[in-house]
Amino acid sequence: MIRIVLADDHEIVRSGFKMILEQESDLTVIAEAADGTQAYAVVARERPDVLLMDISMPPGQSGLVACEQIARDFPETRIIILTMFAEPEYLFYTLRGGASGYVLKNSTSDELIGSVRAVVEGGSYIHPKMAALLTKQLTGGNTKDDRSYQQLSNRELEILQLLAKGYTNREISELIFLSVKTVEAHRAKLYKKLDFKTRADLVSYALRHKLFDV
Repeated sequence: MIRIVLADDHEIVRSGFKMILEQESDLTVIAEAADGTQAYAVVARERPDVLLMDISMPPGQSGLVACEQIARDFPETRIIILTMFAEPEYLFYTLRGGASGYVLKNSTSDELIGSVRAVVEGGSYIHPKMAALLTKQLTGGNTKDDRSYQQLSNRELEILQLLAKGYTNREISELIFLSVKTVEAHRAKLYKKLDFKTRADLVSYALRHKLFDV
């Protein structure tokens, strides 16, 4: 039996995916989570074969950061990202963070089930549309500027998103449970890496790369 945990901040979405998965006799959803922090705790407790997780969850429980932490601490659990975002930026960060699969939420039931079986067997699964975008990047189909986000850590990306939305350093520290000094250090690093001079530069960059909803 393949044991699965579902992590998404919308209960109705979790219910829909659970119904699809449990139509298969060898798949069972053993637990659910509503954010990244819960997902980490559930995986630590249950040690599932697969974690199906959204990356766009409330600030402080970023799916991207949770993916990276879970992949590091529980490598036996294979992670599949479930998302509406067909953007190469998201794909890059999730794969770098340790995910084994990337499935769009408008995929068919067969694609979802196939992704679970693929990662359990030791392989990976990338939605065909995203695979094409990844191939384009690897073959130089985008400019250097389009790939500059790859310099950022997942934590720096999370802070960039919150800064772009107008949060102060102190507000960010409270949302993601870091000290103000640590947030300031991450902010300084991402400004240096991307050669930002002002918050306007940061907001423009986030808009251009569609990073507001990571």
